[in-house]
Amino acid sequence: SQIAAKLEPLGEEEETRADLNPCRRQPSGCTIFLGFTSNLISSGIRETIRYLVQHNMVDVLVTTAGGVEEDLIKCLAPTYVGEFSLRGKSGNDALEVKNAVFVLSPWIHPAMILFLWPLGPAGGEVDPAWLGKEMNNPESVYYWAQKNNIPVLSPALTDGSLGDMIFFHSYKNPGLVLDIVEDLRLINTQAIFAKKTGMIILGGGLVKHHIANANLMRNGADYAVYVNTAQEFDGSDSGARPDEAVSWGKIRIDAKPVKVYADASLVFPLLVAETFAQKANAFVLEKQHD
Repeated sequence: SQIAAKLEPLGEEEETRADLNPCRRQPSGCTIFLGFTSNLISSGIRETIRYLVQHNMVDVLVTTAGGVEEDLIKCLAPTYVGEFSLRGKSGNDALEVKNAVFVLSPWIHPAMILFLWPLGPAGGEVDPAWLGKEMNNPESVYYWAQKNNIPVLSPALTDGSLGDMIFFHSYKNPGLVLDIVEDLRLINTQAIFAKKTGMIILGGGLVKHHIANANLMRNGADYAVYVNTAQEFDGSDSGARPDEAVSWGKIRIDAKPVKVYADASLVFPLLVAETFAQKANAFVLEKQHD
């Protein structure tokens, strides 16, 4: 295709001049995109995701606003396991579930002002990895993301308590602009110039499509694993099988993608234990042997 022709690998001299790696992360043999919905951070998978990020085993994170803010909230206040069948009214009346806005607000406002003030009213960025740096807590996924230069994309960053905070902040400091196009360029660039790519997508919706569409720009990912409980009969992108992505060129024709019909909070730790964790253990044993 014309696009593919324009994206032929550059010569060594050209590659040193071109800004092919805006996140300043060294390219690996296979760039792994990890996507997850917000509920996984609050339902027991946070530690598994943090393990992968901390040990530099994934290259790009894509999540929702809740996937960012719930990680930060867990650093700011204790969380509790409630009754699943608790009625909304009784929970609200008893204040058993704290509003995320009140937990985040005292921390996020000073942090945003501190970061944005030197840059002027329209300057700056609300970067989840930067928020992890400001939180400065090793329990946070995003603390390790900024440590390891792993870009974090949240295409719907305003769709949550962070959006509320940005809304409130916009009245105190008018002129803040979020540049989602720059984020789009970043994720697409990571796919286009990767040697190979792999997609691990937990759940569906926006994170699934955003990662898959980035890989469309390189004529498809080399590897893909979906883990969700969505079915294809309702016509949603979440329920679409890997074959649908192959038809669009989001997964390569010669790839062997897998969809696991299961609850990610149950099976993902098992998958990591039998794959990535084995690699980490082998690395530790090699170091001990040396």
